[in-house]
Amino acid sequence: MRPVLAVAVTTVPTVATQQALGYPSLFLLVLIGALVPVIPTGALVSSAAVVAVHQAAPFSMLLVFVVSALAAFLGDMALYWLGRRGMKSKNGSRWLEAIRDRAPEDRLAQAQGKLADHGVAVLVLSRLVPAGRIPVMLACLMAKWPMRRFAHGNAPACLAWAATYQLIGVLGGSLFKEPWEGVLAAVLLTVIVSVTPALWRRVRSATAR
Repeated sequence: MRPVLAVAVTTVPTVATQQALGYPSLFLLVLIGALVPVIPTGALVSSAAVVAVHQAAPFSMLLVFVVSALAAFLGDMALYWLGRRGMKSKNGSRWLEAIRDRAPEDRLAQAQGKLADHGVAVLVLSRLVPAGRIPVMLACLMAKWPMRRFAHGNAPACLAWAATYQLIGVLGGSLFKEPWEGVLAAVLLTVIVSVTPALWRRVRSATAR
């Protein structure tokens, strides 16, 4: 009985420690990634889902989903609020300039057209399309959407985004026995999903020329 009890005593705190450190870290990284679109937040969510698949702790998958979606939502809302402040200021702001720098003219014009035709539904799709979030957000800022209207579309967008990348992680984690193998597969799959649309656009533009 002692070896069994010893294993139980040493295993439970380890899982609890991983959760105590993992979920706040996931929240902060996704939140920062929403504010500063450099961190690959999709890969973070997929990797966290892989780890949750291999954990025996209850509600791990649900917690990954809730933490990721909430952090993405709060980060988007904070960035939109900062963008609105920049739009109202005569001199603008560095946050507004950062948003504009990541929204090419052609992508912005496309986002404005879709926003005018489909409204809030475009926000949901923008988070699922790689590099689609910022141009649509800038289009909303230029259309002077209030915070409440932006939040109305951003909430389901963040839920759909978290579910999509979590599913990628679940698929990667279920195919491999070792967590690190699943994490590697999930990251690679996330990178492929993120890079493919940009490569396709370049191929189309090169072909058109």
